[in-house]
Amino acid sequence: MSRDLKEKPSKQAKVNAQRPEEEQVDDVNEDLETIPYRYTITSYGADYPVDGLVKRINAQDIVVPSFDPEVEVYEPVEGFQRQFMWTKPQCDRFIESLLLGLPVPGIFLVKQTDGRFLVLDGQQRLRTLQAFYKGMLRDRKFGLENVQETYKGQAYDDLDVEDRRRLDNGIIHATIVKQDEPSDDQSSIYLIFERLNTGGTSLHPHEIRVALFRGAFVKLLRDLNGHNAWRQLYGKKSHRLKDQELILRFFALHERWNDYERPMKDFLNQFMGANRRLDLETKDKFEALFMDTCDLILDAVGVKAFRLRTAVNAAVLDSVMVGVASRLRRGKPIAVKAGLRKAYDDLLKTKSYLDSVEKSTADEESVKSRIKLAIEAFSKVR
Repeated sequence: MSRDLKEKPSKQAKVNAQRPEEEQVDDVNEDLETIPYRYTITSYGADYPVDGLVKRINAQDIVVPSFDPEVEVYEPVEGFQRQFMWTKPQCDRFIESLLLGLPVPGIFLVKQTDGRFLVLDGQQRLRTLQAFYKGMLRDRKFGLENVQETYKGQAYDDLDVEDRRRLDNGIIHATIVKQDEPSDDQSSIYLIFERLNTGGTSLHPHEIRVALFRGAFVKLLRDLNGHNAWRQLYGKKSHRLKDQELILRFFALHERWNDYERPMKDFLNQFMGANRRLDLETKDKFEALFMDTCDLILDAVGVKAFRLRTAVNAAVLDSVMVGVASRLRRGKPIAVKAGLRKAYDDLLKTKSYLDSVEKSTADEESVKSRIKLAIEAFSKVR
């Protein structure tokens, strides 16, 4: 990065301990949007011995997803990231159930194109097993405590041969799914994440995208989210990734607004999937365009550029960003920033524009209308 990006926190735990309140954003409720697809999905069952599951996790053949772009999913798990929710008693009792030969709930896996399995449901169980076999839980020795007397204080290496064999040979049933049609995206897997999320806190749309489409684009969105001008325009950093989602929305609408079809959630999923592995040239182009656009809007309009009232208005944000970026992409510098401010003020006095950013903001007509109006308004600035 060649520009002023803020440094990432050194430890995720520090971020969690000091989470600010979320910035208020006026936007479509994506949780209520439905994706209008029918799917052909292959699913089958498989029974795995416990020690086999642990070996596959350690070899990264089974991948526990991260819903946080700050966390690399293929890094060895020394402690647990924020999505590990189980308490120590829950961990102990799960291990004890397997030692006693009791049945335990199954897991859901999705088979990826590279042959790896992504965990859709069951990450708490799998991470508990990985920790017990390693002997460490949250940087402390993993000795059983909340169990019957026979097993109290025992770590995996302390178990006698018979108990260790019983645990190793314990069976966990897996349901494995693979989307066959449509073949060019993971929309059904996205929906399964939404419906199988049993981790306690409901996942937000962009958290699921981070897990499914991890790669160069996820990293770019994460890094651009620290750009100084963007932070001033958006406000407080969102620990549920709404700010990063709106950066994605800017790129998607800038590149494909003429092809937009609702729901917005699926439009963003498709763009994210198509661009998950950005080449260096496209990455540099996206980075420069985003930063230049934010810098100019902040300089010419000010920190309240995306707010009709108190909250950030996502429709104003996406249209103003796309309008200014389209003007910049023409390559002619804006000599007098007062001209951009006047174009902005005039745009926000236009009734058809205000209707498109306040009513049915995710409808095709509203999205295309406001972006067209913004592009026309800023194209006249000299």
